[in-house]
Amino acid sequence: MQRRTFIKEAGITSVGLGVFGSLFSENRYTEAGLSVNGKRIESRIFELTKFGIDEKGRGYRVAYTKGDIEGRAWFMELMKKAGLDPTIDAAGNIIGKRKGKNSSLKPIGFGSHIDMVPDGGNYDGTLGSIAALEVIEILNENNVVTDHPLELIIFANEEGGTFGSKAMTEGLTKEGLQQKSQSGPTHAEGIRAIGGDPDNIQACMRSKGSFHAWVELHIEQGGILEKEKIQIGVVEGIVGIVHWEVTVEGFSNHAGATPMNLRQDALLAASKFVVAVNEVVTSVKGTQVGTVGKLAVQPGAYNVIPGKVVLGLELRDLSAEKIEMLFREIEKRATAIAAETKTKFSFSRQPNESKPALTDKKLQQVINTNAKALGFSTKFMQSGAGHDSQHMASIAPSAMIFIPSVGGISHSPKEFSTATDMNNGANVLLKTILSLDKG
Repeated sequence: MQRRTFIKEAGITSVGLGVFGSLFSENRYTEAGLSVNGKRIESRIFELTKFGIDEKGRGYRVAYTKGDIEGRAWFMELMKKAGLDPTIDAAGNIIGKRKGKNSSLKPIGFGSHIDMVPDGGNYDGTLGSIAALEVIEILNENNVVTDHPLELIIFANEEGGTFGSKAMTEGLTKEGLQQKSQSGPTHAEGIRAIGGDPDNIQACMRSKGSFHAWVELHIEQGGILEKEKIQIGVVEGIVGIVHWEVTVEGFSNHAGATPMNLRQDALLAASKFVVAVNEVVTSVKGTQVGTVGKLAVQPGAYNVIPGKVVLGLELRDLSAEKIEMLFREIEKRATAIAAETKTKFSFSRQPNESKPALTDKKLQQVINTNAKALGFSTKFMQSGAGHDSQHMASIAPSAMIFIPSVGGISHSPKEFSTATDMNNGANVLLKTILSLDKG
């Protein structure tokens, strides 16, 4: 692989880079070998894992917990050493700014998140955050000052519902702030615990057009890149995610004395519903997915027929229209199941859903061009997981860079991406930021 550096030099003939204009021109960067420090990235990945270990030795850097607070403090110290003077906005997002030569230009934003799911992995979000800091440090070490200001953003509570990026772009509702978080406190209480100001949450909002561009590096969280032996994924869009709480009401009765044909078994109806969701979602062409991933049975005894079941339904797709169509079909199936089992179904759509977001086509091409120039194979693909970039796309041209996840495993202690792949992705991020600076 040919390595490149960008150093400042006058009088260079311009070479076109396509949609975002010329990268190499008078008083601009020339190729000479600038690349990230892969060992430093990997070392910091492992350093961050020390924060949030629970009593069983599992990773628990869940948003708003002691581990999250300590991990954030560690990351902010690194940002300070890199000259970023980090601040915390009203939603708890950590923001570090690096001045550019032209303060009138809009900033280029990049970063990710460092919170994790319970007993999760060490690369989801963390890679994009640490690689973003690595970009800043490489620029510092090579005395490169970009024309545009740069903003490194570490979003708060991505795993609990992309709360930080949602607050920055769309705003949070009072109802959303009062919801219980994964770790226990309400989101308002949690935001306050990490240094935010939920009473003034609107202060963190950015207007449309306030960024020149937004870029996020992330592990794929699936097995497509590894299976196809592709080094870099260029994300075309991020799926919408909608949740419904589904309540199935039957009638609790004695399990021994109630004949089978006289039962109103809520769990039996719920089981048929789970199968129906799978049948509806797989009956339509496309990459949409549907999941029932939560189930609570009442009263929960061996000798009592379940009288009530509450379950969680999730639908994901790049098309909001398809999500709505699938839900209507699922509702029809639920109506039929209710009649068959003498039960009642009710659906409660959950607040703070994520809308589908297409990434910027010009940015896709910039990423692809830079990856190809570095000798990497690429694939244009969608993201089946939600990301902060989904919300950033509503206010700025946005894009994502994927690297392979070994075995397609994520949200698991077995989540892993190789040092080589992390280094590749970080170098594509570095080159992309420099390309965007000249666009």
